[in-house]
Amino acid sequence: MVGKENLRRTGGYLVQVLAVAACYYAAGRLGLLRELTVEGTVVTPIWPPTGVAVAALLIFGLGCWPGITLGAFFVILSLTTPDIYVLGVLAGNTLAPVCAALLLRRARFHMDLGRLRDGVSLVFLGALTAMLISSTIGVGLQVVTGDLAAQSFWPVWLAWWVGDAMGVLIVTPLLLLLHRARWPPPLARWKEATALAVVACCTVPLAVYSSISLLFPVYPLIVWAALRFQLVGSALCALLTSVVATVAATDGAGAFAGLSRIEVMVKLQAFNGTMALTALLLSALITEQRNTRNSVEKACQELAEVLEYLTEGDAPSPRSYLGTDNTDENSWPTGTQ
Repeated sequence: MVGKENLRRTGGYLVQVLAVAACYYAAGRLGLLRELTVEGTVVTPIWPPTGVAVAALLIFGLGCWPGITLGAFFVILSLTTPDIYVLGVLAGNTLAPVCAALLLRRARFHMDLGRLRDGVSLVFLGALTAMLISSTIGVGLQVVTGDLAAQSFWPVWLAWWVGDAMGVLIVTPLLLLLHRARWPPPLARWKEATALAVVACCTVPLAVYSSISLLFPVYPLIVWAALRFQLVGSALCALLTSVVATVAATDGAGAFAGLSRIEVMVKLQAFNGTMALTALLLSALITEQRNTRNSVEKACQELAEVLEYLTEGDAPSPRSYLGTDNTDENSWPTGTQ
């Protein structure tokens, strides 16, 4: 019986690792559909695999890291012939998400992103800090091997770092949201959600492809989505906007027409970064305030019921709130570490 149980656990772990590798590879192929050239080096404005990797480590635990390495290897294999320096790239692409997960764990990150501190932690620890590892190792190896001139290190490093960070900012919240979503989703405000989707699908392409660079109308949509639908609305709006803006930038159209490759990269990443930050932090702040208000309203209601019992001269009936433990059990996965 013990042998069968161990075999079952081993089989489940292998399936989990292979699933992570497959998702990483699929996200990598998707990210490679749109590329930009910076100092002769091809980079991606958004690298979705980093978001997949961080989300997998948060959901399944640190034990799924071989799936990240395996997926990264197959992505590299689809682009070029592997050599000894591929080991360094694989190490960087694996270490960066693992460090992101460790930093978030130390910051007591909650996967529901229901607090402002969770949004801040994901931005500054999971994205901006941890992704320094992959960009530094990857670009550094190109300089060491002679594939990149030393004076081109910083432009390529910046593009690599921002692309990895954007993958975390845009993809990770969506995957965490899907992991916690209840199916079928509630349709209480489906009319407003449909209206928001229609307005977004009309406004975003118009703003991005306008020749007079009308990118700012996107932000009211982000605010609307965050106010009414919290993370699910703002994350989807951010994803739509990022995809449309990336397509326009790589095609040199609309707001990105007539710019050099460096200018296109800077403008695109500045727009995507500020938009993703606005969506993530605003939705986290609104969710935190609503949770606080709901807790206060519940406490007031329970207090009013107790006072009503005391006024009538009866002993209050035992209630669950007297021994409620509000600890969030979803702050960190209990999977294989």
